[in-house]
Amino acid sequence: MISVLFVCYGNICRSPVAEGVFRMLVAEAGLSDQIQCDSAGTASYHIGQLPDRRTRENALEHGLTLTHRARRMIGDDLALFDYFVAMDENNLEAIEKLNYRSTGLHTDDTIFLLREFDPDTSDQPNVPDPYYEGPEVFEDVYQIITRCCRQLLTFLIKERSPGSPVL
Repeated sequence: MISVLFVCYGNICRSPVAEGVFRMLVAEAGLSDQIQCDSAGTASYHIGQLPDRRTRENALEHGLTLTHRARRMIGDDLALFDYFVAMDENNLEAIEKLNYRSTGLHTDDTIFLLREFDPDTSDQPNVPDPYYEGPEVFEDVYQIITRCCRQLLTFLIKERSPGSPVL
């Protein structure tokens, strides 16, 4: 089983969308029994809350219902997940620091920025945080996440395919 943890700051906007979109893409590919995912935040402001209302509304417009409850990433996650996908550079740094302090188990080939998988050739490394923005930014974020998650899934299939019984 391949496991992926999507990480943003509060776990109420970007990472729950990434979790929901990626879960949907995995299911569409018929790989739900081989790939699992979750999401978490690097801050504890929203623990236990549903995703932001605007995030849920935008996801529903695309046929996606988000029911995840916000949680904070903890050291134990480093042993539970194979890959960590940050929404921006600040959260990437937080994952790397936690990894260094906790286990040092993960390397650069298992901790990524989501936009490393963006087929759009923009030089923007971060998925914008829509929290203080209007509805158009929530839609932009959904589109960025969707195209990046498609490429992430392709990467995981290729990464695990050669000689691997997993995929």
